[in-house]
Amino acid sequence: MTMATPLAIAIQPSIWPWALALLIADQLVLTFAGLWPRCSWVGSNWTSLPPASAERGEIAITIDDGPDPDITPAVLNILDHYQTKATFFCIADKAQRYPDLCRDIVRRGHAVENHSMHHKYHLPFLLLNGWMAELNVAQDALTKVTGIRPRFFRPPVGLRNPLLDPVLSRLGLQLASWTRRGFDTIEGNPQVVLAKLLKNLSAGDILLLHDSNVARTHSGQPVILEVLPPLLDAIAAANLRSVTLGESLDGSWQR
Repeated sequence: MTMATPLAIAIQPSIWPWALALLIADQLVLTFAGLWPRCSWVGSNWTSLPPASAERGEIAITIDDGPDPDITPAVLNILDHYQTKATFFCIADKAQRYPDLCRDIVRRGHAVENHSMHHKYHLPFLLLNGWMAELNVAQDALTKVTGIRPRFFRPPVGLRNPLLDPVLSRLGLQLASWTRRGFDTIEGNPQVVLAKLLKNLSAGDILLLHDSNVARTHSGQPVILEVLPPLLDAIAAANLRSVTLGESLDGSWQR
């Protein structure tokens, strides 16, 4: 709805039902865009790696909701075994509770990025100041813990609104969603999760897993621990290389 619309209504009141319908449709489109995690209608959004990264045969494994003292160390050991890098979207208040674990993620060559301060599900309803407060305090907290300022942000469950984009620009953050996810927070069958992640696997993909708030197998094992080894085997068999999101941007692993 443009600034001229109210003037047009004042001049010709009979058009107000059409103007109202246009306003409602506009708001519905914006709402849908914010509730669709992979949408880029309301701002830049990585759903895959940059073209140059894809040409190098790179993909990204991203891991949300940690750090978790019961799961993250085992994830790190698996990644070490396969000599694979991952990007951990960490909840900042958890990083403050487990700073040594968060620093260990970085020490092992992985990236820690911003997944909000508190992982609250009301974030899509925040106004500009609310987004700024939530993201900025998370940026400061994660930087203090790891010594490295995050470059990427992923909102909880990927949900946002149009007011997020100017905040990201001001904080120098890039929104990153995913190409494919395994729904490992609700699916306890590792084979189902694995199949979702591997479907049409190709260079440039961003894959999403979780090292906290995870579903568990019938034996009580966190799904990610059962999925990672065969997933990494499949990535290697496809002659692909997993890098952090930052490495995909600047090719720093090659230096």
